[in-house]
Amino acid sequence: MKGDKKSIPGMKVLLTKLVPVFEIGVLALLFFSLIGSISRTKNVVLKIEKEKQQVEELKKEREKIIKDIEIAQSQDFVEKQLRDKLSMAKEGEIVVILPDAEEVKKFAPRIDEEEEILPEPNWKKWLNLFM
Repeated sequence: MKGDKKSIPGMKVLLTKLVPVFEIGVLALLFFSLIGSISRTKNVVLKIEKEKQQVEELKKEREKIIKDIEIAQSQDFVEKQLRDKLSMAKEGEIVVILPDAEEVKKFAPRIDEEEEILPEPNWKKWLNLFM
């Protein structure tokens, strides 16, 4: 029984040394778990913000497309397309087709721009005379 009594205090000493180590280990595990959770939460928040921006861009694009469709379905747009692309006209109208800008330039009279040449100064004339 003497041996049993000695091992009990030894166990108490061993437990008193191991309990703080175990507590530190548990705290470290909890700390790293918390850091990981914070990091994942931050990444999710950033992803949500990015997706919100994309949704806003898509809403703007959708509104633009809706406006374009409304314009394309209007009578004025249809008439303009018929006139511009198909060269059609209403009854009583005359269609005038103008040539490209390059063709118009060929028919326009050329204006030769002459530079004004100033007479040579007198000092240069004298210099040329003696040299």
